This record gives sequence, C-alpha cells and structure tokens, in this order.
Amino acid sequence: MLVREGLRMLLELEKDLQIVGEAEDGRQAVALVKKLRPAVVLMDIAMPLLNGLEATRQIRKDYPDTKVLILSAQGHAAFVKQVARVGAAGFLLKHASSTVLAKAIREVQKGKTFFSPDIARQLRGRDPKSLDRAGQFKQKSNHLSSREMEVLQLIAEGQPNKQVATELGVSFKTVDKHRQHLMSKLNIHDVAGLTRYAIAEGIIENKAG
Repeated sequence: MLVREGLRMLLELEKDLQIVGEAEDGRQAVALVKKLRPAVVLMDIAMPLLNGLEATRQIRKDYPDTKVLILSAQGHAAFVKQVARVGAAGFLLKHASSTVLAKAIREVQKGKTFFSPDIARQLRGRDPKSLDRAGQFKQKSNHLSSREMEVLQLIAEGQPNKQVATELGVSFKTVDKHRQHLMSKLNIHDVAGLTRYAIAEGIIENKAG
C-alpha cells in the first residue's frame, strides 16, 4: 500500500501521465485492465492471489494493446527468466528514480522497451535470443496453464485446497485434480517441493531471503 501510494504521488507530478486505476492484487489488476483498457500497466511482481508475472501473461494474451512494465525490488535471475516469457515491455527495479520511472512509462507507451541496464545484461547473458531484432521480449510458451499457475501460487503461499477452491470459485475436487496435474508435470511429489519450485521460478517471493 505504501509503495503504491508513493508511486502514485510521484506519477501525479507528471502532467502528461494519468493514473486511471490501482489494484491490490494480480487478479484485480487483470479485471481493471478489462474495464479500463489502460495504455500502460505498472505491475509489481509481488502480488497476492495472482503474481505480477502471471497477471502480465494474462493481460498480454487478452489485451495485447496494453503494455506492461514490470516493477521489482530485486533483479533475481528467476524473475529475469520469467519476464522473457510473459510478454512484458520492460523491467524496472524499484530503486529507480522518479525521472527514470516516468521515462520508462513513456517509452513503453510508444511501443518501445525499457529495462534497467543490469536486467538487460542478464537477459542477453542468459539467453541472447530472448530479445527480437526490435528489442522486444519474445514470448515463450509455459507448459503450465494459467489456472495451474494460479493454483500453484496459492498452494505455495500456504493455502489449503479448500481455501484455494474458494478463491478460484471451483470445487475442492477440481483443485485437487489441478494439484495432481502440477505434481505430475513437474515431477514434484509434495507441497514443500511445489513451494521451492514457485520460489525458484519467481512465482512467489522467498520470504526468508
């Protein structure tokens, strides 16, 4: 909340930028994009219920005209790897100045990319083909479905199957089925393993880190 308020105060000083909505979690962010169709979404990775990366993937799939600029406190390799998969237009670290933040939003709105220099080096160092000739992130298919990603995050956040079912509006049996599919696909056989996988892939943050 405090971070969001701070960002709003900074961006309100930019006369050519207008804030049309704010979201408390990733699922609400997707819903607001559907309703408001903003030109640019400033997306935090650490979002409850639906993490920023998965929310970005859904937004880019359903509303390709909306550009997403991902914001993170850390440039962990796991996050950098995931950014290349979800179709984000950029990746900015939270310690960036207000001037850089405003510039990033303007560049992304123009259809360009913008990411911190150290993030760019990680992308090119890990996978030189992660950017196309125009400097855009290439989207890569993820072998987990969108719903499976939602279930994985909620389980990794410690929610029991019953609560996951309530959050997603599905039956307990459906959640259990998704859980079994996750374990089968990932060759992981317990919740602790799913949690470690979610942290390693940047789906949730490591609270101990």
